Amino acid sequence: MRVFFLFLVVSVMATASIRTARAATLAERLGYAPDARLLIVHGDDIGMCHGGNVAAMGAIASGAIQSGSIMVPCPWFSEIAAACRENPQWDLGLHLTLTSEWKHYRWRSVADPSDVSGLLDKDGYLHRDVLSVVLNATAAEVETELRAQIDRALAFGIQPTHFDSHMGTLFAREDFFEVYYRLGVEYGIPVMIPSPNSNAAERGRQQGMPVTGKFIELVESGRVPILDELVTGVERRELDPRAEDYFNVIRGLKPGVTQIIVHLGDGGDEMKAITGSWEARWNDYRIFSDEKTRALIESEGIRLIGWREIAHLMAK
Repeated sequence: MRVFFLFLVVSVMATASIRTARAATLAERLGYAPDARLLIVHGDDIGMCHGGNVAAMGAIASGAIQSGSIMVPCPWFSEIAAACRENPQWDLGLHLTLTSEWKHYRWRSVADPSDVSGLLDKDGYLHRDVLSVVLNATAAEVETELRAQIDRALAFGIQPTHFDSHMGTLFAREDFFEVYYRLGVEYGIPVMIPSPNSNAAERGRQQGMPVTGKFIELVESGRVPILDELVTGVERRELDPRAEDYFNVIRGLKPGVTQIIVHLGDGGDEMKAITGSWEARWNDYRIFSDEKTRALIESEGIRLIGWREIAHLMAK
């Protein structure tokens, strides 16, 4: 009987030890229950053009998005920087940019071109696609350009709540990712990273991104909070089908912190001239500004949060 009792005590203690040793989830570290479903609706490509800025500023003001990120090299950066100075409560980070993808609407590096020549195409613009960056740029050039973008944003009075990566370029090579991660640690600013176990990471693996080795080693170090899931958009562009796709994503959210990335536009002539994705961007704005979307989120018991909460957590 005594042996059985000792075995029972040891088993209970071991179980308690295992439970104690389990790392707290990001939701728990933010002060929420383990089964809480937390959502960041995040606007990408802010600062790219005037129509994008108009839509983003309207979405922030109405609560349609909880956070967004700014493209520092782009022509309309100064407009959104001025708005940030007037609205320091806005939850905006930096959309660290190493590509310039549109046909006629292009941008160059923030750093001196002579210091980042591998990032530039024959016309002196940032490369149009991720593969060209991977094949031509060095990690040192990437770091030089990212520091220039961060320092320019700070000089313009922006206090970024996070960093993320335009077109995922910083996830395309392990040494690029190491620079991205290290700058977040150095500046004390969280970097957008999905869990290696997320659907987003699996999609990255399938696309040839190195979600192995250094990536996992850095992520598991725990120095930067990571998202449980990342949704980079939906396929259909027309308003009603696109809304249906987003609603299905929202209904299917699992416990933890999920970010849905949206791209916002005002549907005007400027954006139509820049990109064939103008309709999807206009509809993203309309969908997430619609009370039906907010009502669905509330009915699902989903809590909306922003990157500022995660930044505060990292600061601790």
